[in-house]
Amino acid sequence: MFKPTAPLFRRVRRLALTTKMTNKGFYKGNRVGSTGWISKFGNFHVDWNKVRTYVAPHGLRESILTPFVTKRIEKEKWSGPEGENPMSGKVYLERWKTENGVD
Repeated sequence: MFKPTAPLFRRVRRLALTTKMTNKGFYKGNRVGSTGWISKFGNFHVDWNKVRTYVAPHGLRESILTPFVTKRIEKEKWSGPEGENPMSGKVYLERWKTENGVD
């Protein structure tokens, strides 16, 4: 006999497990390991042998690689009409009407 829900059920089972699919107390996390332990008094103690440390390569200051956006560019100060914020509701609606027409 044909069962249309069986293929759908298999498709659903291949989806990633989320916290909403499980009972209380399930926490999936970010695939990061434990960096310490919780004492019997509820305090967290860091185990510094488990903490990840990243060592910068030698000669990084002299590298020819640059960031996508330099930090030396001054931040552009923008003020709309009457000194309003560029994302204020009034300015946004006026700009919408001029660029997209009246809806």
